[in-house]
Amino acid sequence: MLMTEMTKEQLEGVLADAMSEYEGYKALGLALNMARGKPAADQLSLTKGMLDAVNSSSDCKALDGTDCRNYGVLDGIKDTKKIFCDMLGVADEELIVGGNSSLNLMYDTIARNYMFGVSKDSTPLKDQGKLKWLCPVPGYDRHFAITERFGFEMINIPIGENGPDMDMIEKLVSEDESIKGIWCVPMYANPTGITYSDETVKRFASLKPKAKDFRIFWDNAYCIHHLTDTPDTLLNILDECKKAGNDDMVYIFASTSKVSFAGAGVAVMAASKANTDYVKYHMTVQTIGFDKINQLRHAKFFGDFEGVKAHMKKHAAIIAPKFDAVIKALDENIKPLGIGSYNTPKGGYFIAFDTLPGCAKRVVALCKEAGVVMTGAGATFPYGKDPKDSNIRIAPTLPPIAELEQAMKVFITAVKIASAEVLLAK
Repeated sequence: MLMTEMTKEQLEGVLADAMSEYEGYKALGLALNMARGKPAADQLSLTKGMLDAVNSSSDCKALDGTDCRNYGVLDGIKDTKKIFCDMLGVADEELIVGGNSSLNLMYDTIARNYMFGVSKDSTPLKDQGKLKWLCPVPGYDRHFAITERFGFEMINIPIGENGPDMDMIEKLVSEDESIKGIWCVPMYANPTGITYSDETVKRFASLKPKAKDFRIFWDNAYCIHHLTDTPDTLLNILDECKKAGNDDMVYIFASTSKVSFAGAGVAVMAASKANTDYVKYHMTVQTIGFDKINQLRHAKFFGDFEGVKAHMKKHAAIIAPKFDAVIKALDENIKPLGIGSYNTPKGGYFIAFDTLPGCAKRVVALCKEAGVVMTGAGATFPYGKDPKDSNIRIAPTLPPIAELEQAMKVFITAVKIASAEVLLAK
């Protein structure tokens, strides 16, 4: 029976039973963490062979003879570039291989545009007065933290099963010159797990922003993180931008942070040649070059993009059962009561759960008190403010399944308590 249809007496009974269960969980002294989308130890162990991929000075040369121990090759060695070019569907001159963090590349890109403008002949963002940024929600908290740090006013854009609300985006960018960009996680989005439809990608590529320096930040972090044998597909945004005459409007980012070693992967940025030339113009005074030996390790270990895809199937074999365990627990315990909605993603690292309005903070607090740490309620919205206080990001990947199942019992009990409390207060 749906809890929203229960009588006061029935709700009180549900609350009493749930509180009894909850006290039992608190007594266990649990210490379980589902706060961030970290790879599990057995996922990291999949690439332990990479540590031996370059094991002597004679191994340190790229295929073109570049000595990876030395300075130079600002935009990355060809061996590694080829893998990412195939992965993202871009040309060699459209790709820059960076350090270990795509978030760092995104931060640098905004900082560069802020200080110097998007091109040599554009006005720096810092000299343009009030600045605004579009933020599909729920979204990635670290994205929002960057634009908040630079003082952008962030505007919430609702996201649905096909992507962000394009009617709203088209209207806003066509009318407001102070809107300078939008965050996008287009495939297996963080945290909703949805993939942008072909129509959505084409509409992004065909935007007609009033601000000539408006840019799409296309964080394609999960483009190879499939959980099933029938993965989603995503249209190539750079190709579509070229067709629409908006070649320079998009920056694409990706990395191997959840593919190889989370703290020692390889990150890349892709864009039009005009954009990458401009980025390299500034990089020449920023760095002598990134870690080419790490780039070479990745190239030698994976070989090519086919090797990466084969490797990702090993990841899926580890984490897909964890996603299944979460969905099973929600299907059996939440769905019949009608006190939450959630997605069943085909890839990525998260499950987005929406409580009844006004319950998310209470659920997260209850979980924490019982020893289960979740991502903070509100984190998936700019400024940490969820207007409905309903969205919670579930990150299933790090805990072993036994711990995950225990954590979900606590989570479900907390949802029941918070839901009953809200319904009884009406």
